[in-house]
Amino acid sequence: MSAPLEAELARETSRELTVRTDDGAELAVTVLAPLAGTAPSVDVVLVHGWAHTRRVWGTVADRLIRSGHRVVLYDQRGHGASTAGRTPVSVERLGADLAAVLGETDARGAVVVGHSGGGFAALSYAAHDPEAGRLHGLVLLGTAAHGQDTPDSEVKMMGNALFSWALRRSWLGGKLLSSTMGKGVDPVALDVNRQLFAATAPHVRAEFFRCTRGWDVREALKKVTVPAVVLHGEGDKVIAPALAEILAETLPGARFEPVPGAGHMLPLERPLLAVSAVAELTSLSSLSPR
Repeated sequence: MSAPLEAELARETSRELTVRTDDGAELAVTVLAPLAGTAPSVDVVLVHGWAHTRRVWGTVADRLIRSGHRVVLYDQRGHGASTAGRTPVSVERLGADLAAVLGETDARGAVVVGHSGGGFAALSYAAHDPEAGRLHGLVLLGTAAHGQDTPDSEVKMMGNALFSWALRRSWLGGKLLSSTMGKGVDPVALDVNRQLFAATAPHVRAEFFRCTRGWDVREALKKVTVPAVVLHGEGDKVIAPALAEILAETLPGARFEPVPGAGHMLPLERPLLAVSAVAELTSLSSLSPR
């Protein structure tokens, strides 16, 4: 990195930028600098799940910058303020998007934190991207490396106008999505989840939930040796905990941690667990600050 750019990054508190992909998507990105006075640490890149946006990482991002990390978070294509691009949605495409964000933000020695579909993108990047040398750790929340053959009925529901109408009604939308979270969840977190789902275009929800049919990256992951923490809610009804255990067994450097009482939406239900997992990985000697 050049000295002027390094000085610029040191001065920034936060900035918004647009990363343009090779198929014309415009990805809305936020870069948050560590709080003044904190010891510099590694970059952390946060990748949200489907029908969410970077808003879901609010608590996680706040704690990370307080710990000295530079944090990069972005809206996946078609979500939030990001556009869809020209090519069909695929997990490989989402991995390439992550690579573009890492490159444009000069994230080096990064820990990538991926939730659900964001985990799929992180795994695809780690397994296939020639620039994956930028990656030095993975925190994987409520995700898997295979077995995501979403049935037609669920894909149709995600794209259904009546379902979208229901999501915009606070009580009804919360009821419809209650199974995605654990028992006794904070009502505020439950409503944030509903708001994010409601704000995502129906066709985007459907396309993303459809794109993992037949996807299986396990064989390629056997060669990915970066340290990883796999966190999974014991009550997750979206992605089976057994699939997360298989993921942790597949990644040579991973450990698996079940989360009692939690469902699928760990960034909202247990945000501090993600922060602790980043701290665990950054404490390893193989990780060095910027």
